[in-house]
Amino acid sequence: MYQLFSISFYLFLIAIWGIINSSFVLITLLIAFELALLACSYNFIIFSIYLDDITGQVFALIILSVAGIESSLGLAILIAYSRIKGDIFFSSVTLLKT
Repeated sequence: MYQLFSISFYLFLIAIWGIINSSFVLITLLIAFELALLACSYNFIIFSIYLDDITGQVFALIILSVAGIESSLGLAILIAYSRIKGDIFFSSVTLLKT
């Protein structure tokens, strides 16, 4: 049982490390956020199986659907931004003031 929790914990640590050390590339930030949401939903599923309750699996399904929506919108914004500016670095996003 503790092995499953450690997998979720390590996934979340990798996601936090990816957010901190993303070298300001927006696609890496999106992937790291998706990994953090995946670790969270994995933890909900583990608790759901351990407690023999379906509520955790419902929450995991909601989290994964929100993560899918977030990634599709983020990638659409990133593609539009890269077509306008020519790069996808986070440092040049502050230049979007109109």
